[in-house]
Amino acid sequence: MTERWADLQVRITSAAVLVLVGVVGVYFGGFGFDLLVTLLIAVMVWELAGLTADSAATALGLAVLAAVCLHYAPQVWALLLVPPLGFVLTPRRDRVVLAGYAVALMVAGAGFLDLRSHGVGVFVWLVAIVVASDTMGYFAGRTFGGPKFWPKVSPKKTWSGTIAGWVGALAVGVVFAWLDMVPWYYAMLSPLIALAGQFGDIVESWIKRRAGAKDSSRLIPGHGGVLDRFDALVGAVLALEALGLLLAGPV
Repeated sequence: MTERWADLQVRITSAAVLVLVGVVGVYFGGFGFDLLVTLLIAVMVWELAGLTADSAATALGLAVLAAVCLHYAPQVWALLLVPPLGFVLTPRRDRVVLAGYAVALMVAGAGFLDLRSHGVGVFVWLVAIVVASDTMGYFAGRTFGGPKFWPKVSPKKTWSGTIAGWVGALAVGVVFAWLDMVPWYYAMLSPLIALAGQFGDIVESWIKRRAGAKDSSRLIPGHGGVLDRFDALVGAVLALEALGLLLAGPV
């Protein structure tokens, strides 16, 4: 029983620090928020390249390029500069998939900036449902266990945790709608966005398994790397932005 929750205190402490930094960045917005998002995406690109590249210099170079593209020219043509270079400089298998994932990271970064420009409410709702899904999934999975959701890719993820994540996301969506922070149909979208976040986590887990790594890095105690902590948020923001495009406007 004790071993099951051995990492809980460290995870909570690290999460509290991340939440504090995130709240300050989101609340003030502007240049500080843009810089925070740019830094996060650059670190995630660095971690991704670190899993696959043959040299630390390659990983660092791609991270710097990602930061420059996202901060100074967050248009599609600039965002797409990083993946082709990563494809050329990374002599490993699955390069097409890795290049595609790098594209996803860059587009997600642009998505974060776009969402914040529409106000704090939508951005906080998105983060809250991902956090609720992750938290409910963690506790339900550790408590109830049961059949694995996708054992070959993410052996720790269970159906009990996955479904609990959907329920938690729906509850958060209802609360935000009741508080008039988002429209009511956002509450109905919440489980779908949570599912997209869970698949973001699964994709990152698959990449790590292919690279033979447990974590993307060791930057965040109890969580692994920045990519480990924000992979679900990447999946969620991509899904939300895709829905916005399908509906011909911001969701």
